[in-house]
Amino acid sequence: MQNPTTRREILAAAGAAFTLTALEGCGSGLTRARRDTVPPSRLQLPPLRAATDRITRITVCTRPFRAQGPRLDVEQIGSKTIVHNYGHGGSGWSLSWGSSSIAVRKAMATGAREVAVVGCGALGLTSALLLQRAGADVTIYAKDLPPNVRSSFATGIWSPDSRICLEEHATPSFQRMWESMARESFQTYQSLLGLPGDPVEFIDLYEVRDAAERNRQANLPADERPPFAELQSKLIADLMPHAQEFAPGSHQFGARYLRRDTPMMFNLMVYARMLMSDFIANGGKIEITEFHTPGDLASLRQRTVINATGYGARALFDDQSVVPVRGQLAHMIPQPDINYGLFYKDVAFIPRRDGLVFQVIGESDYYGFNDDTAMPDRAEAEHAVRTIAGLYS
Repeated sequence: MQNPTTRREILAAAGAAFTLTALEGCGSGLTRARRDTVPPSRLQLPPLRAATDRITRITVCTRPFRAQGPRLDVEQIGSKTIVHNYGHGGSGWSLSWGSSSIAVRKAMATGAREVAVVGCGALGLTSALLLQRAGADVTIYAKDLPPNVRSSFATGIWSPDSRICLEEHATPSFQRMWESMARESFQTYQSLLGLPGDPVEFIDLYEVRDAAERNRQANLPADERPPFAELQSKLIADLMPHAQEFAPGSHQFGARYLRRDTPMMFNLMVYARMLMSDFIANGGKIEITEFHTPGDLASLRQRTVINATGYGARALFDDQSVVPVRGQLAHMIPQPDINYGLFYKDVAFIPRRDGLVFQVIGESDYYGFNDDTAMPDRAEAEHAVRTIAGLYS
């Protein structure tokens, strides 16, 4: 499951953080990103109608973070072979095709031609579709279906290394596996561009900074907690377009600096519906059920099971290595002429087709860490909207 945007997802969309010194003549300011020169014409973006009375709903979900990275091992429970496929932090949607390919290879290696998938989110649906393509008869067992699964509440930005693991666990073998998953997923998503409803598309995403924001971030206290792995700029920077920088006077946001990246975005409601429709059209079956313990899986007729329960695996398999990371989105009435996103003062705005989304993402990836509360915070939602609206004042 991939969940709402983190600070690093925005900063790493093209592989590096935005540094104002690069715009002020310091050539080393962007050491990990490719840069284009500032376009000669003045940037003019369509104005965003951001107001708190346009909020239609507030959603909350929990990202399933594991310090050591996703669980993709095989476990024997009674007569069942369980192939795990969960614990991707904020990278579930982004890595889903590559990660599910690994799980499906392990499931098909058992010789089974009838396979169960537990879970109907990002990893469950892609596992089920890839099993079908491999010739298996597939049934999905799930308590909830889209749009009522956790991954439906994700932001939808391509973020393959968002809380994927702690840096200390990013061994060379893990990095090779991650790169394979990221590249396979990226190539699959290219085949979905231009389909009806735009399940996948590229957007321009602007990080906006003024002098006060620059000074505030420069004076933030050091975070003593273990750092998260950053792999995108190191291993797959070649997949994304060059970043571009805009100095004050070259755009409509006054005396501020802009950095434009161009990441992929998933329109999740359309995309999840497309995956569900493809699965059913290929003969797939879905049964609504809930499992409380691993022993409950004994009731399944299939001997091979892919476990794609995301954060639910913490309770189902008593996997205390799964840490909840809370994320909240404020959804707003869609605005068809807006096809760009913004990041400003620790708030992200993403222009989803099913409704614009706003999120407070905090000063680091530890924002919301180990917080499993699901109650929406209206004040936080309104703060996110007002922060972005302030750019147009």
